[in-house]
Amino acid sequence: MNLNKADLQREVLYKTSRSGGKGGQNVNKVSTKIELLFNIAESALFTDEQKAVLAEKLQARFNKDGLVQVICDEERSQFLNKEIALERLAAILGQALHKPKVRKPTKMSRAAKAARVDSKKRLSAKKADRRGGFGD
Repeated sequence: MNLNKADLQREVLYKTSRSGGKGGQNVNKVSTKIELLFNIAESALFTDEQKAVLAEKLQARFNKDGLVQVICDEERSQFLNKEIALERLAAILGQALHKPKVRKPTKMSRAAKAARVDSKKRLSAKKADRRGGFGD
């Protein structure tokens, strides 16, 4: 499922705080760390069935309030961190909603069976030849 970032952005809540790491004095003055919060239960983007699947698969990512939480403090810019966090959320939701292809059981072909049996016979014959009596 391809999620639109603009639609996601309407339903997302951002919290900012000061980030650690490189940046010198900028780190001490500017709140660049982003904490993105997304409420799956109140989202209008997903059906009830999809919400149930998301709630089950993303249970480990929920915070105590039941919101999906994505944190980003990689860049020195608050805007870039928001973009990265939004992309991560879209990727997380997309992965959770991805349904793997159903495996169709197939039969082994007659030729493949024959080749397998033939190779087993050849190996058996080779080992039988090795068993020859040394005392004879």
